[in-house]
Amino acid sequence: MQFVGYDTGEPGLYLSDASVDSAADDPGSVEFVPLEPGVEIAYTLGERRCAGTVTDEGHVPCANPTAPHCPQHRSTWVCAKCTGTCLKDEMDCVEPHAIYLAAFAPDAFKVGVTREWRVETRLREQGADRGALLSVVPDGRIARRREAEIATEIPDRIRVPTKRAGLHRDVDADAWRELLAEFDVDEADRYEFSYGLGLHDRPVAETIATGTVRGVQGRLLVLDRAGTTYAVDLRDLVGYEATPEATTRDLQASLGAWE
Repeated sequence: MQFVGYDTGEPGLYLSDASVDSAADDPGSVEFVPLEPGVEIAYTLGERRCAGTVTDEGHVPCANPTAPHCPQHRSTWVCAKCTGTCLKDEMDCVEPHAIYLAAFAPDAFKVGVTREWRVETRLREQGADRGALLSVVPDGRIARRREAEIATEIPDRIRVPTKRAGLHRDVDADAWRELLAEFDVDEADRYEFSYGLGLHDRPVAETIATGTVRGVQGRLLVLDRAGTTYAVDLRDLVGYEATPEATTRDLQASLGAWE
């Protein structure tokens, strides 16, 4: 079995039963492992390799050791690199797009772009604690140009370690308020999110798939195991072979585990 993907909208992992010896025309079945609060998961991680590709027919594995995906199976979303000059043969972002701000506790802020109807969904996918709609423009090209302008002052990317470091903290309300004042954001265009993690201390960074799920914030899975709370980047699980049994590997423990 192998972890071959994850979902942050409906939190879960995709687990394939295909082996590298499977024929390309005989794709393996893919199981969805939900990551709802209170769910117990128990998998031991083995070797890691390319996660291959998942289609409507199933999973086609790949023996390449490059993980999570080898060059052959790595997909690049060119729109993520766009700054207003289309990188496709034909521009297809011809619908209203939103420019937004996202806040990650305690004081990491970013600017982003998404289709107008996906603003709240996109903020949740990224694990934002708060968000704000700045404006809606006719198409993606205009939105990317506006984003690029704002990105000279506010970053357009926040790394996962930064998000993980603030999971147990609240957003600096004063800093967020001051930022929104610069853009004159209406109250109706502001968002606040709660992921129900109930953390009081910073979780330990680890790559495991054993424990009791506290919840998922963005692509960070928060697990309790043996008195310690861990934060796992779901992307870091993709490509690992998984045996359905609890891990026995020694893990770093928080100080609270010894109290």
